[in-house]
Amino acid sequence: MAGAAGGAVTLSQGALGTPARASGDPAPRHRHGPAATDDTTPAHTPPLTKFVDPLPTPMTAVPDLSAYPGADYYDVTMRQGSWRFHRDLGPAQVWGYWAENPNDHGNAIGMGYLGPTIDVTRDRPTVVKWRNRLPADRHLFQFVIDGIRNGDPQLTPTPPPPYTSEVPFPDNVNVWNVVHQHGGFTPPQSDGMPLQSYSPRGIHAESYSTLDPDRAKPNEAIFAYTNHERSCMLWYHDHGMGMTSVNVYAGLAGLWMVRDPADERLGLPQGEFEVPLILQDRTFNPDGSLAYTMTLREGEDTPVVNGKAYPFLEVEPRRYRLRVLNASNERFWRLRFETPEGVLPQPTLPFWLIGTDGGLRPPLQMLNFLISPAERYDLIVDFSKVPAGTKLKLTNYHAPVHFPGMPGLGPEIREIMEFRVTKSLSGVDRTTPPKQLKLTGAAPIEVTPGIRRRQWVVYQRTLFTTMTFNAVPFMEPSQDFIKAGSTEIWEYVNPNHDAHPMHVHLVNFQVLNRQPIDAAAYQADYDKWIDGGRKPEDLPVVEKYFTGPPIPPEPDEAQSDKDTFKSYPETVTRIVIREFTPPTETIASIPGSGTEYPATYVHHCHILEHEDDDLMRPWTIVKD
Repeated sequence: MAGAAGGAVTLSQGALGTPARASGDPAPRHRHGPAATDDTTPAHTPPLTKFVDPLPTPMTAVPDLSAYPGADYYDVTMRQGSWRFHRDLGPAQVWGYWAENPNDHGNAIGMGYLGPTIDVTRDRPTVVKWRNRLPADRHLFQFVIDGIRNGDPQLTPTPPPPYTSEVPFPDNVNVWNVVHQHGGFTPPQSDGMPLQSYSPRGIHAESYSTLDPDRAKPNEAIFAYTNHERSCMLWYHDHGMGMTSVNVYAGLAGLWMVRDPADERLGLPQGEFEVPLILQDRTFNPDGSLAYTMTLREGEDTPVVNGKAYPFLEVEPRRYRLRVLNASNERFWRLRFETPEGVLPQPTLPFWLIGTDGGLRPPLQMLNFLISPAERYDLIVDFSKVPAGTKLKLTNYHAPVHFPGMPGLGPEIREIMEFRVTKSLSGVDRTTPPKQLKLTGAAPIEVTPGIRRRQWVVYQRTLFTTMTFNAVPFMEPSQDFIKAGSTEIWEYVNPNHDAHPMHVHLVNFQVLNRQPIDAAAYQADYDKWIDGGRKPEDLPVVEKYFTGPPIPPEPDEAQSDKDTFKSYPETVTRIVIREFTPPTETIASIPGSGTEYPATYVHHCHILEHEDDDLMRPWTIVKD
């Protein structure tokens, strides 16, 4: 979890509930439990020399200001390309986003892998045409697509009774995609939910939509974004139905920065001193190509930051702002900055947390932090505190792939990247010392008597089977109808032995508290409820299984707006959502761009293999 100044802050297993049960053991792709057999051996990355490649910085896309007056417009294409992840590896086929350059139409902006950063101003709308020109006939990881289509019990969603298995994409589609702006305040038709997917040949999922249809071909979608957020780092990534995990693994992700001009007076590091760090784990074949091994084990074996394995960054002896995104498919990271022995009185360099998913928060000095897939942490690191020439390492410790996990079920990654304090100071550091920063946290959400509570149970029938919310598959129609403008508490009941990063589309929320439960007893009674026909009056009441009092939010969650949170094992985690009010006004003067009721969104686990395997459900906002 989080580490405040002076040491790590941890919720112990004893505080979180009962000992693990077998059906909650950790697992690789989709399921909890090892799937490898004696004749299947996952690939392993060949030995790599660490810290020989400089850290790349994704380029920033250039908006077209004339296409939609009053809005920034981007023309972005998904396509296959080549990218070299390390000096000692050959080039790999990858997928990425490329943005048209309105000032140089023959020179698109991108790297090949990942996508360019979209940098926007708060409340100024953005319109994007997302074009799909990926290979249509064969996925980069076709064996996963074939396994799902052929009913591989380890890959194909298999919900509990009385529901039956359903392949999540049609027979004539091996590749389809849709882009989700993660954390955005977005109308549903531009949200990029899985059933809005479309293929390079223009085959559409059942909820495909596009704005301005006369300007979009069948393999394109035009989406409009409000950018009505606090200053923060969002991100965009693929959300293709049934294949989000392999699409993101191939490279389909990028940053979306929301800027507030008022932040200029805060004195935060900017320009070259503001550095994004997109953390992922990947495995490589000897020829340098990507190997997807999560059908056989948890996680991958090599750290990749901004598309490079074990990179280094030369820095000046001054304050830097590091914008950290965990874009891994399923790996949790517990991060700290390690210094050589004897350089500092302690072995790690303290830093300051100044923001999370939904924007800035009061500064909190820390020594380490746990970041789950899709979370973002905004840090100030002061390299002037270490001698010139020092090499610090960003390291991962005590964090198996799944958290808290079991050692040995996934490759351990310890060293991630190196910071070298080897550049001369280019000028006086006039940024504000973190202790003096005047940052306002998220306004607390008032919890009133009688507030509506909604419960989501992370249910897994038996070992190796699909996980669902409330034992209902994703493709079943929405059963949760929420009054527009209302505030609700959502309770996530997790009887598993692993944490799940949960993401709710559209809204920001705050972590209210957590409470340990007798997970084994609750699971057994939930199984009986399903076997007994799911009678409402027999549904287990979670309050009867509490084993301790509520636990307050962790220090890094307090005073923070979040869009993704850690649902810890054997625990009920409660979040409070301020207001279910989607944007209804027209965006960028495009007809039909605002929300119309009823408005359906989704929430899901952001372990992408779990999301693909049905740990996702729709919910619907309705008017009075």
